[in-house]
Formats: sequence, C-alpha cells, structure tokens
Amino acid sequence: MGPVQARKRQAIPVFRRKLLASLVGRVALGAIVAAPLGALPLAAHAQAARSYSIPAGSLEDTLSRFGRDAGIMLSFKPEITAGKRSAGLDGTYTARGGLDTLLANTGLEVTRQPNGSYLINGPVSSGTAEGGAMLPAVTVTAAGDSLPPAYAGGQVARGGGLGVLGTANVLDQPFSTTNYTAEFLDNTQAKTLADVVINDSSVRVLTSRGGFGEDFQIRGYTVSSGDVGVNGLYGMASSSRLPAAIMERVEVLKGPGTLMYGIGPNGSIGGAINVVTKRAENEPLTRLTTTYESKSLFGVQADVGRRFGENKEWGVRVNGVFKGGDTTIDDGRQKLGVGALALDYRGKKLRWTLDTYTQHEGTDNFRPQVGFLAGVTSMPSAPSAHRNFYPGTELWLHDTAVMSRLEYDLSPNLTVYAAGGYREGSAYQTFPLGFANAQGAFTPSNSYYDSYSKTWTADVGARANFNTFGIGHLVTASFTRLEQETGSAYTPSTAAGLPSSIYNPTPLVPVVGTRLDSARQSESAQTSFTLTDTLSMLDDRLLLTGGFRHQRVVLDNYSTATGAQTGAYDQSAVSPVAGIVVKPLQNVSVYGNFTSGLSRGGVAPVGTANAGQVFAPYKSNQYEAGVKADWGKVMTQVSVFQLERPGAVTDPATNTYSFDGEQRNRGVELSAYGEVARGLRMMASATFYDAKLKKTAGGVNDGKDANGVPDYAFNLGADWDMPWVPGLSLNGRIIHTSSVYFNAANTLSMPSWTRYDIGARYRTKVMGKSVVFRANIENLFGSNYWLVSGTYATVAAPRTVLLSAQFDF
Repeated sequence: MGPVQARKRQAIPVFRRKLLASLVGRVALGAIVAAPLGALPLAAHAQAARSYSIPAGSLEDTLSRFGRDAGIMLSFKPEITAGKRSAGLDGTYTARGGLDTLLANTGLEVTRQPNGSYLINGPVSSGTAEGGAMLPAVTVTAAGDSLPPAYAGGQVARGGGLGVLGTANVLDQPFSTTNYTAEFLDNTQAKTLADVVINDSSVRVLTSRGGFGEDFQIRGYTVSSGDVGVNGLYGMASSSRLPAAIMERVEVLKGPGTLMYGIGPNGSIGGAINVVTKRAENEPLTRLTTTYESKSLFGVQADVGRRFGENKEWGVRVNGVFKGGDTTIDDGRQKLGVGALALDYRGKKLRWTLDTYTQHEGTDNFRPQVGFLAGVTSMPSAPSAHRNFYPGTELWLHDTAVMSRLEYDLSPNLTVYAAGGYREGSAYQTFPLGFANAQGAFTPSNSYYDSYSKTWTADVGARANFNTFGIGHLVTASFTRLEQETGSAYTPSTAAGLPSSIYNPTPLVPVVGTRLDSARQSESAQTSFTLTDTLSMLDDRLLLTGGFRHQRVVLDNYSTATGAQTGAYDQSAVSPVAGIVVKPLQNVSVYGNFTSGLSRGGVAPVGTANAGQVFAPYKSNQYEAGVKADWGKVMTQVSVFQLERPGAVTDPATNTYSFDGEQRNRGVELSAYGEVARGLRMMASATFYDAKLKKTAGGVNDGKDANGVPDYAFNLGADWDMPWVPGLSLNGRIIHTSSVYFNAANTLSMPSWTRYDIGARYRTKVMGKSVVFRANIENLFGSNYWLVSGTYATVAAPRTVLLSAQFDF
C-alpha cells in the first residue's frame, strides 16, 4: 500500500458497506502473499511435577485423561489396555512418574520417544483386535500440542515463551511472567488484549474501552500497542488494539524484554507482551458464538478448526467476527470485522505455520481524551462515562498482517528456524483537542489526523542443546531485522471552536479545510544479533542464563509537507541479560536477573543549543529477585525489582538537551493463582511502588513521585463451580489502583479508583451438543473515574453488560 489516501466524510457509508467484503478479501490476499514465507517454531516445553486428581476407571480413559492434563503426547494401541482398570491418580507427579503409577501392575511399559512423546507397549494376547484387524494407535495430546499445559484451574499456563530463550516452565524462568489461556479469555469474554492483561496488578490499561487505541503500563512504564509481539515477532500487532478472537495464549513478561524480543518499534521498556495465535487442535472444532454488549452492540463469531493427514500433520483454523450497533457513549455507533486464518504443519523434523489476520473498525463518537491547563491544581471530578467531550467525532481503523515461521531439526540436538512477516495499518479520524480548567470548561479545536504504517520483519536463528562435563547447555543464536515506514497528515480546522464543558459538551464545529493525503514521516530499520546460553547443573536444580543482543537502529525523518529529509540517525548498543534459578526444593525456585532494555535515542529539538545532535539508544536497567513456589494446585510468587530509565532534559542554564534525567521505579510484587479448592479458582496480586524522579532539569523535580505511577495496585479474582447446580459457575473480580500524580511537579493528582466485575456461565448440552451461556457485568456499580495516559486523561468505561451463547457443533 502506498501513502494512505485521505477519506472524506462522505466516504463513511461506502466504508461501512464494503466492510465485510474488505474483510474477506484481505484474509484471502494475506494467505496468498504469505504462502512463500516460513513458520512459527514449536518449542517443546519442560515437564515438571504437578497435582492430579483423576478418578478410577478404565485404563484407556485414565491414560487419555492424564495425557490431556499433563500436556503430553501419549500413544498406545487400544487392545493392550482392553479390559484393564485403573485406580486413578491423586497427588503430585512428574509426567513419567504419573504414567508409571497408572501402569503399575498392568504388565505395560512406557518409553519416552526422541520427540518428547510417550509410547506405551506391552504383551497383547492375540496380536490383533477382534476380527483380525489391527487397531490404530490412540494418540492423546494437549491443546495446541506445543504449548505448556494449563496450571490447576485452567486460567493460566504452567509456562510460556521468552522469545529467543525459548519456552519453559515458570519455575525454570529467571523472570516474572504470567501466561493466560484461551479458556480464561473465553470465560471473561475478553474482546481485546486490554481485557486480558488487566488481571495482573503490575499491569494497568491507561486507556478506556471504545477509545482510539490501547496503552498499557507494566511496572510503572508505558507499553504501547505497537510494541506487542505476535508469535514472537514485533511489528505485527495493531498500533491501536488487538482482537482477542485470534488469541490462544497471552504471555506477559514483567521487565525489559529487549534481549528476548529486540527493541519494540516504540521502544517500550516496562515489559513485553506476546500473543500466541490460535492453532487447530487434534479434535475437530466448529463453534458459533453470539454476543451482546451494552448499549446494543450485537455480534457473531465463528471458530472452525480441523487437522488432516495420517498423523494429523496439517492443521487449519479460521476465525471470523462481525459486530455492530450502539456503544455506551452518547450517540456512539460501531461496526467491527475481524478475520483470521492459521495454517500449520507438524512433522517429525519439520514444523511450519502461517498466520494472517485483518480487522476493520468504523466508529461514530469514540471515547475522548482531554488535557488540563497549566496551573490547574485541583482535578475536576470525572463526568459520566456516557459523556463524549467532543460530540461528532469519527474513527476508522484498518489492520492487515501476515506472518509465517519454519523450523527444522537438523539433529535431535540442533534446530534451525526462519520467520518473516508483513503488516500494514491505517487510521483516519477527526482529532479534536481541548485543555480544561479546574471546573472542566474548555474550548476545543478540531482537525483531521490520518496516519499509516508499514512493517516488514524477519528472524532467523538456531538452538542447540548439549552437555559438557555434566553441565547442560541450551545455546541460541539469532539475527533479526525490522523495517518500518510511517506517515501522517494533520489538517487543522480554520474554524474556531465553541466554548464547552466535560459535563455538558457542545457539538464540535466541523473541520473547515481540505483533508490532506498522508505522507511519509519516517523510515526506520532495526537489526540485531543475539547469542545466549542457559546452563543446567545439579539435576536441573541450578540454572544460569547469560547472553547479549547487539542492536543497530537507523532512522530517517521526513517533512510531511515537502517530503524533504529533516533528520537522520544511525546508532547501536548492546543489551545484556544475566539470570539465575536455584531450586532448593523440587517445587520452589529462587531467582534473580539483571536485564537492560534498549530504546531508540532521540534527537535534540530545534531551539536547544545542541539542536540536531543524535543520541545513542539508551539503556534501562532492571535488577530483580524473587521466589516462586508450586504448592500443587496453587502457585505463589514474591519479587522485588528496581527499574531505571533515562529521561530527556534541557538544562535551563545552558539550554543543552540531553538524556541525563532519570526515573527510578522500585517495587514489590505478590501474586497467587490456581485452584484453592475443588472447583474454586483464584487469581490475586498486589504491587507496591516507590517511583521517583532524579536528575531533572535544574533539579526542580528531583525526589518527586513519578507521574502516572500509583503507590499500590491490587487485583483479586475468583471463579467458582457451584457444586449443587452442575454446569453453573460464578465469578467476580476487584481491581483497585491508588491515586497518581498527573504531572512531574506533583501539583495535580488523579484520585484512586476501584472497579467491581461479576459474572456467571452455564454449561449444558442441547441435542447432544455443548452449549455455554455467559453473562458478565464490568464496572458493576457504574463508577466514574479518570485514567491517565501521558499528558491526557479519559474517563473509564461505564457499567457494561456482556452476554454470549457459545454453540459447538
């Protein structure tokens, strides 16, 4: 796609009529374009002891249940288990230990295969099944095949991916991570990524549902939507919001992820979020879900998955979403279309995946943001969440991406891989802006602001594991490149705005002026080389991880008015990592890490004494230590961290611009999740911050609290299967965030807020088919409160009802 062409107001009906046609067309086009590309690596996950509660029954049934719960591939012929019974399994076992217990006194044996699967064999009385025909082997595998299995309760997984470091159990990772499952996304009726990550107290969503886009905060630092990874690749996520319909797992790393994933396009350092897309499972899936969302937003989602081939090597998964209707904001209307296609092949040595998704959204009256005049020291109370500060706004968002990855085992100990992807996105919107006084009064200006981005990315590498003198090594080497072009067009109105108020807004004065075509604004290229080694000693009781990523960043800026180059940038830096995991007990790990995040350095702006000076990528250092414990059905963690980030300052005495400022966030994190009792799932976390500014310009704000960072944040969620009503489950969630300062001078603060959510679901069968009814209410008490993103604030979404009916055919 060349520079994005401007859309005029009369184009709105055309956009809406062509929404579905464009959706289908772009999915098909994405599949064709991506066919030559490579695919996603499916790294094997580490097995660890976990708790099982499998009732007595036939040996075939108990083995099948164990295979699914353990997340392993298990093969056996039905005739060798025929007529045999099992006493079941109740307790904590490794995968091998559980199998040995189930097979005790059966005369059967289990053998682990080179690919990590398990084969059960033993004497067979006749050698054939009745009728003389040999029955095929039964294969049991976890959903997604390569993904770590779900932890007790099914809300989070036992492990997850860490980019170049591969996939591992959380007890083996020297970092703080949370890995949300598709089951959790379904039961909370998540619509976008923001609905998922908000369930951790160290992660906050800075924007509100129904706005332009989503920004996140991890450990007190902003992580933009454009810095979210998809299947381990940066640049493939929408810069506005990513739909939950394409997600199988959401992996959240707290702390800089530069070594694991590279520099994000926007240089976020607080943490890393990676989305793992859906893949066809062994069991056929045909699912239709109807949805309702306040005020009257109706939708439908289709999810179809199939595997083909003698050993189900080939997989196809298709997802489609369409919804439209009235939103919770005054006069708000929205239409949304999402389509996703996932293909994969999993052979003994070769694995390949292809993913493509497209989404298109049109919104009349999206949720607004507002600034505050300098000198305001008393925050006006938040207005009704149904109010639109700028009546008459319009927004169109388009995103299409295709990515693929190929992995091949050259030997049992050496794997090579290659990946690539392309994404294009565009946004067209009316762009009003207002700065309110302490009474909430302001006079908005109106304008058009359109933008586009095009991103190419590639990743090639190798992983090798071997032993030297009894010490295990997992060595990885990779090369990555990301190229991105961005463009924009800003058209301010020549008509003056009318006085307005956040409590009683005046309709916007339409933009007067010719809407400009978007023009190139910047071109950037990021290349890196990574080398890491994870050493395992003392029967995996001691794990040491070390490595570095050398990153080069090239950036050219252009004038959108003339096309002339206005600046150039070519700098490089190294980001190291060091981690340690010690397991004094099998279920306890003590860990620590040092990591450096990298962000693109800036250029001294016009008006400073050193205008035009280019600064090297700057490092943000993190020190972290913690303890994780797996109690069988509950996982607990406590961690302490310090994360420092340089900041840009202009010295008032010399007028020199530099990156000599600093923000230092210290914190303590507490978390627990799992199944605390049969049928009762819990997810709880608390984070306490001490975030300070240092080395500020002229020392004016030294020692002040960092703006936008709370002193503490809490989360508590529970999900309960009611024992006296089979199929009925109730859930609830409490999210609390303390007050935050709106500015660095600490003269204006936002009040604390608490959100209460409740829900229920009922699982039953209709004509032999599985049906799940779900109902959730977010912001139960309809609280009105501010959310802060940078120098702007928005009101959180009002009470919102979510209903759905899921049918499996």
